[in-house]
Amino acid sequence: MKITRVEPILIRTPMLLDAAKPQAGGAPKTDIHTVLVKVETDQGITGWGEAFSNAGWQSTITAIAQIVEPRVLGKDPCNIAQIQADLHRALYNTGRSGPTVFAISGLDIALWDIAAKRADMPLYQLLGGSARTTLPAYASLLRYGVADVVERKTHEAIERGYRFIKLHENKPDIIRAAKRACGNKAALMVDCSCPWTVDEAIAAARQLSDQDLAWLEEPIYPPDDHAGLARLRAVASMPIAAGENCSNLMEFKRLMEVGAIGIAQPSITKVGGVTEIRKVFALGEAHGVVVVPHSPYFGPGLMASIHVCAAAAREIPIERYYCDFAETPFGTQIDPVKGEFAVPQSPGLGMDPDEAIVARMRVA
Repeated sequence: MKITRVEPILIRTPMLLDAAKPQAGGAPKTDIHTVLVKVETDQGITGWGEAFSNAGWQSTITAIAQIVEPRVLGKDPCNIAQIQADLHRALYNTGRSGPTVFAISGLDIALWDIAAKRADMPLYQLLGGSARTTLPAYASLLRYGVADVVERKTHEAIERGYRFIKLHENKPDIIRAAKRACGNKAALMVDCSCPWTVDEAIAAARQLSDQDLAWLEEPIYPPDDHAGLARLRAVASMPIAAGENCSNLMEFKRLMEVGAIGIAQPSITKVGGVTEIRKVFALGEAHGVVVVPHSPYFGPGLMASIHVCAAAAREIPIERYYCDFAETPFGTQIDPVKGEFAVPQSPGLGMDPDEAIVARMRVA
């Protein structure tokens, strides 16, 4: 079997919104952009991957089409470890993080999809198997910046069956409002999105020490201030989580070696795909760090994360951005039911996208 084509596809999926308007980077957020990676072979098996696309999808698409595809055409798509090693070694001088690694991540997910389809089994079985048929989802709320809206959204998510809620807020009054809504029905996590200096983060952690947070995520800017995170973790009462901005195994190694985190959050579309995220799991086990992947995606990135987590030794909650759509290329596969994701049972990732919907939503 040989790779004959690697195609990046950008789609835009409009969200269904009520009167509450979510924000991203200070601007209204009304839709989700996804860079799909379609890998075709000479034996008719097609794999689908996803590359990280926020704030720079143009560079990621260029990296896929102009840097990655020429290096893998004609290669056996099931020779994944060698393809990964060759790409990382050949391209390290373009950056060990950023669009090139995002492109490699999308390719890798698609290659594992092909390998599992060729083996005629769901990906999690190829990765070691599992007795689990479901995994808990956690509702990852969009940022609203208004306490009563966040409280209402928290109540709503709990009513839908979620037992874990994560905010993208950093104001204490909003966090406290959500905690009131959670009561004893759901655990609460807070993703701060890197707003504070180390001293500010320490002060915020002390201010929130009575809120019984399951974790405090990405509290410090810059996100690669590993020593600063370690200082915070040494005095914080709640677990410290980070890693969605790490794009290679060595960054996670440094985080763990300095004791900066209790929870590692690799993002499968940013860190190198299935191949590399499994190495982060092994590294976490060796350092006593829990791995809970970052997965606010609605296609192969989410589905691959479910498979990897299903094959893990412990139960891992799966992040699901808390929003709805009129339609998506992956249908109900991306939707939890009563707070639980079904582990896909069809070969590969479990479902190919509806290419008619992809064509309608395609913008690049």
